[in-house]
Amino acid sequence: MSTEAGARANALDLFRLDGKTAVVTGGGRGLGQYMAEALSDAGASVVLCSRKKEALDEVKTEIEGRGGKALALSCDVTDPEDVDRAVAETEEAFGAIDVLVNNSGATWGAPAEEMPLEKFDQVVRVNVRGTFLMSQAVGRRMIERGEGGRIVNISSVAGLIGGDPEYMQTIGYNTSKGAVISMTRSLATSWAKHGINVNAIAPGWFPTKMSGGLIEQFEDKMLGDIPLHRFGNPEDIKGAVLFLTSPAAAYVTGQTVVVDGGATVW
Repeated sequence: MSTEAGARANALDLFRLDGKTAVVTGGGRGLGQYMAEALSDAGASVVLCSRKKEALDEVKTEIEGRGGKALALSCDVTDPEDVDRAVAETEEAFGAIDVLVNNSGATWGAPAEEMPLEKFDQVVRVNVRGTFLMSQAVGRRMIERGEGGRIVNISSVAGLIGGDPEYMQTIGYNTSKGAVISMTRSLATSWAKHGINVNAIAPGWFPTKMSGGLIEQFEDKMLGDIPLHRFGNPEDIKGAVLFLTSPAAAYVTGQTVVVDGGATVW
């Protein structure tokens, strides 16, 4: 091995987050929990945020039981004051925020012509307004600090395609997730000069509390629409978020990584 090659860092070190602080909204269950676990496994101190703190406390205990550091904070991502409070408490506990994963989300199912306006507004408020408020609050801190950072917004394949009306009558959710992708691109170009990388993940079908009812009812139809013919598992989303939040993705910004088993390739 040459001296030059020997001096290079081990490629696996590119995926370490030792000494970093990561905030994961909606971190008390499903994809949020999986991603929080991944960031902790990579060495980050993890802050879990959600309106319901009970589930967060359980994930916090699990992470700490594996030797990680975690903090559970109740936070309504649609409330600017609550967001600022959560950011301040995070900084007080672990220092500056290096990573933000915007995972909090809501959905409501009904045919577009019957969708209650208040439910449409509620979904957009959480998925779009919430993602923006968290990004803005954390982004300001990252800019002031001057050392860059990573923001990952959780979108969905529903933001890329229309979805099968047989089992996905979620016009508010689909619309909001498309907006998240557009927001990701805009934040990426706005904050690139500050060294802040902003990307998105668009998951396909993963068995979670939000999707469980649909999967139970339409499993065969859904699997038939997925080339890999399986639903996503925790490791599938863990790898994606770890890549985008780690030094391995230092030259990646404004992108949406689709993790859907090939469903959007058809």
